[in-house]
Amino acid sequence: MSAVTPISSLREEQQLITSLLDVLRQEQAHLIVADIAALSAITPAKTALVQRMTLLAGQRHRALGTAGLSAGEAGMEPWLARGGDTQARALWQELLAQTRAAKELNRINGMLINRHMGHTQGALDALRPKAKANSFYGPSGLTTNSTPSRGFLAA
Repeated sequence: MSAVTPISSLREEQQLITSLLDVLRQEQAHLIVADIAALSAITPAKTALVQRMTLLAGQRHRALGTAGLSAGEAGMEPWLARGGDTQARALWQELLAQTRAAKELNRINGMLINRHMGHTQGALDALRPKAKANSFYGPSGLTTNSTPSRGFLAA
């Protein structure tokens, strides 16, 4: 069994981020046409990809820590500088670029979700009766807009 190094999982991470980008693009297409059933179907795949990526990133971080470097993304550059592996550096740069693209797609998808939620809330609000500031219940149990009058006596 070979030792885990920061590069050990980089190829798999890169494949997973490519798959995640595909899923995020599908999600965006479904959001644009408001296909809720399709969105529900791809959510488990998106969750599984993110979970696997998190696991692999954790392994990479631990390997960086074992190598005496910062156990996080900041440790990759010093590790790459030590090794001088141009293929690993290119793979890392590609992973970073794809991660930025995924974050941007996710941000846009979040905006689309918020827009749909706003439209839905607006539709629900339109269906609800508006409470009026001067509404009172009349003898019939229904609301009335007028204030109950009290007789005025002039002396």
